[in-house]
Amino acid sequence: MLQLFKFKGGVKPATNKVQSVTLPIATAPLPSRLAVPLHQSIGGTPRPIVAVGDKVFKGQKIGEADGWISAAVHAPTSGTVIEVGLYPAAHPSGLTAAAVVIEPDGEDCWIDRQPIDYAALEPEAVRELLREAGVVGLGGAVFPTHGKLTASKTVPMEEMVINGAECEPYITCDDLLMRERAEEVVRGAGVFRDLLKPKKVLIGIEDNKPEAVAAMTAAVKALGDAFKEFEVIAVPTRYPAGGAKQLIRVLTGKEVPASKRSTDLGVQCFNVATAYTAWRAVAYGEPVISRLVTVTGNVGEPRNWEVLIGTPMDELLRIGQPKANTDGIIMGGPMMGFLVPDQTAPVVKATNCLIAHSPELFPPKPPEMPCIRCGECARACPHELQPFEMYWFSRAKNFGKTQEYAIFDCIECGCCSYVCPSRIPLVQYFRFAKSEIWARERDKQAADSAKGRFEFKQVREEREKADKAEKLAKAAAAQAAKKAAEALAAASAADATATESAPAPADAAEAAKKATIEAAMERARAQRAAAQPKNVDHLPPAVEKEIADIDARHAQAFGTAETPSPDGEKNS
Repeated sequence: MLQLFKFKGGVKPATNKVQSVTLPIATAPLPSRLAVPLHQSIGGTPRPIVAVGDKVFKGQKIGEADGWISAAVHAPTSGTVIEVGLYPAAHPSGLTAAAVVIEPDGEDCWIDRQPIDYAALEPEAVRELLREAGVVGLGGAVFPTHGKLTASKTVPMEEMVINGAECEPYITCDDLLMRERAEEVVRGAGVFRDLLKPKKVLIGIEDNKPEAVAAMTAAVKALGDAFKEFEVIAVPTRYPAGGAKQLIRVLTGKEVPASKRSTDLGVQCFNVATAYTAWRAVAYGEPVISRLVTVTGNVGEPRNWEVLIGTPMDELLRIGQPKANTDGIIMGGPMMGFLVPDQTAPVVKATNCLIAHSPELFPPKPPEMPCIRCGECARACPHELQPFEMYWFSRAKNFGKTQEYAIFDCIECGCCSYVCPSRIPLVQYFRFAKSEIWARERDKQAADSAKGRFEFKQVREEREKADKAEKLAKAAAAQAAKKAAEALAAASAADATATESAPAPADAAEAAKKATIEAAMERARAQRAAAQPKNVDHLPPAVEKEIADIDARHAQAFGTAETPSPDGEKNS
């Protein structure tokens, strides 16, 4: 017998599962329209590859996977694309999301489907096949399955866990799937086994589902030695035993730290519905276009339905015959689910349950009271956190301290809120803190990116200036070199001419002496002309006499005599 372990914390709320397991799985009727969101998994948003007016077939790809961590999206039925745009999303925010809206033609005409011998393919080709088929985790996380099918290169794969615990109250879709389609679930797990090659495959199912345990055990035995490493194990019923880390802890005793992936410890976990869709993809060529949904709560006929992706939630709820006092729809369970703001929002791959809400079924909670620091929330936390500390710092908007208390390790299971005697909605505070931290991180990244772009621009401009200056310097140097070459050539030519017509050395000296004397004489004449009075050619006799007297006194004072020059000017 396999030794089972325990995880810390947890609670035991009323299961409310009996109501929806009395009837077998039924196929939901075709809705009036199907709004298929393009983003239905963790990762990139698929790109639409159809346009308004296009005719599509059932199973035809309408959204191309964007990147490796992404998954394709397909048409749930045949019909006409009437809209590609924003549509109400299945999200507590009530925001819209990109979707392809299809009007069914009623023919439900499939694409050409081909079964695939995956054993003959390379592992990478099988992963690509699952990506193109839109296979994602249907337990709630909706992580693209192909991204989990690569084992660690350093740690051998010891165990693969198939999660059939389904611990959330009201939800029974996995229970009915295992009861009615156990063999296909086991074969799908075999596909994962062949890719990861673990030593053991452990199928964990809570012990409040004895029919599912029996059906899965019988399926494993019927498939023979090819599945001899498979073992079906009933685990104690305790919420949240269906959490991946909690179930891994119960079955293997391994605790997965927040900073590591489970493959680093040699273990990987998949939901039973995920294994089922993987088998349909390889054995029948069927992409993920529908899923099982539990319709329960304040309805006349609680039941599990196979529902096409994109079916409006209000139309699906009407099939279950909601009672007159129904005033809302909860998507998911009462612990981790949320009231859908817009009831026309479509069923998506993450939709495992719709609960008809009523005041009698879910009475309003009493007013929130102050925290008394009793520690009940810490005792119930399956991740051994301190919710009361995270609450105080979230309320004070001291988000740095919330991170010191590992707020991102919180899986928002709701155990702390469930046991709080002060009726504090602790999970809501934690979601608020996380969203604020993410928003600030995005702002910081945007600021850092803008700063990086600005600095890069500055560096680029400086580099361009330096390049321009270097080019100008090179051009100036080239021009100077050209002029120097021309001057050198002219000087060489002048030297050659001077050499040919140069006079004798004595004649050259005499000529230089005469040129110097002539230049000196010319300067003297210019100086005299500048010093002589102006406009004295036609002076009156009295003025001429006065000038003559002045000249006489000047001559007497300096002992010089004035003599007229040959050209009529006076020289001294």
